[in-house]
Amino acid sequence: MTATLAALAAAEDGYAVAYTPSDGVLVVLGFTMVLTFMALIMTRRLTPMVALILVPTVFGLFAGAGFGLGDMIIDAIGTMAPTAALLMFAIMYFGIMIDVGLFDPLIRFITRLLGDDPAKIVLGTALLAGAVSLDGDGSTTFIITTSAMLPLYLRLGMSPVVLTCVAGLMNGTLNIVPWGGPTVRAATALGLQPTDIFVPMLPSLATGLLITLVFAWLLGLGERRRLAGVIDTSKLDATRGEGILSAPRLFRGAEAKPGAAATLRTGNVVTVRGGGRGIPAAGLVDVGDTAMADTMLDPNRPTLRPKLIWFNLALTLAVMVLLVLDVFPLPYVFMVGAAVALMINFPKLKSQADEIVAHAPSIVGVVSMVLAAGVLVGVLNGTGMVSAMASWITTVIPDAMGPFLAVITGVLSIPFTFFMSNDAFYFGILPVLSESASHFGIDPVEMARASITGQPVHLQSPLVPAILLLVSLASVNLGDHHKKVLWRACIVSLAMLAVGVIVGAIPLAA
Repeated sequence: MTATLAALAAAEDGYAVAYTPSDGVLVVLGFTMVLTFMALIMTRRLTPMVALILVPTVFGLFAGAGFGLGDMIIDAIGTMAPTAALLMFAIMYFGIMIDVGLFDPLIRFITRLLGDDPAKIVLGTALLAGAVSLDGDGSTTFIITTSAMLPLYLRLGMSPVVLTCVAGLMNGTLNIVPWGGPTVRAATALGLQPTDIFVPMLPSLATGLLITLVFAWLLGLGERRRLAGVIDTSKLDATRGEGILSAPRLFRGAEAKPGAAATLRTGNVVTVRGGGRGIPAAGLVDVGDTAMADTMLDPNRPTLRPKLIWFNLALTLAVMVLLVLDVFPLPYVFMVGAAVALMINFPKLKSQADEIVAHAPSIVGVVSMVLAAGVLVGVLNGTGMVSAMASWITTVIPDAMGPFLAVITGVLSIPFTFFMSNDAFYFGILPVLSESASHFGIDPVEMARASITGQPVHLQSPLVPAILLLVSLASVNLGDHHKKVLWRACIVSLAMLAVGVIVGAIPLAA
């Protein structure tokens, strides 16, 4: 039945469907497609962008998309275009602010506060990400957190994957706030008030945050042990200026030991690691490494605009206020913000062009992945895989498990919100599960609470543009991020579900 409905819907949308597989075939193809994609990027067989394009294309043909495959994908890309525009101009805006020195005082303050202890830096990353996550927007959280913390990781030789893991975990845990997307979607789908869902889940949220902070501290201790005896803290201390507002002094001419690794980003910042002396660090630099967030560490960069710092601060605050008020579409806000920032800070035409080109690597990386994700979304929706997967999960639950549907929903929210969008889960699957649960005396609000516990895992999905932005800004492979974050995110989600049951917010059994 689902396959037939999918075929009719495809015909109405103008998709030229070659044939209509059965429901079971669509379910198998849907799960296999996502798992194949995950396996390819985690084993580093393909880059995420290539996997997002090729894997869904192959499975879409197996699902009978035929010549309608192109229309499915173009329709999905059309819906993701505003997101791509948002990320493009957000990266450009914050890149400009970094280049002109707006965040330098913040970096100086954080450096003095946390020192050179990797454990404290990772914990500070978690706290910063948590504070910024309260605005409910993942993209803003990751831009600010990466801009502030990535230079410290690079300077100490710490792994940027630790940064993405901690920031992703913290943002995912706080994604259940009542003004966040998942809680609002669950409330809308079931006709509830977001606060009725959220308030009883405060103990679960507190537990999730505590576990995330513990993970951050343990990851920081791991980095401390890995770098023990490697970091020359006397040189690192020498890079600091006098006072919070002073520019950091770069240690140049550093020498590495045989076998050491060095990193040069867009500025002249060198991180040296390894054993014995004698090799100039500059000779070990990968000149192709161009993460945007490290330009702020070069005190001699020609893009600094110290006389305009108060204007840039006021402009950034205005952008943030408009983001919160939601008066204009977010892409338009960043478009105007980037244009004004370029015009004021770089009045000459050539300087504007140079600044745009300087951030092209970061922009191309994230925007290409967002648009490539449209291929996966288009195939999942256009072929009827999402509908088939949703129908299958509601039919395989035996009647005897009915009284446990709240807990089952919480468990299912972990993989399902990872494999599909929040819209598909909360508007497609949750109402069906909630209707079934009502026959066993489980209230819709209890089902809604259970459904939001999978958000720490959902935020790591390649279907979430914000996580693509995070790994792009940190120059981290998405597969490496998933290896470190997914099992930790599962623990956080299950712990939140368990605490919800213990405090009575989620019924164990009807």
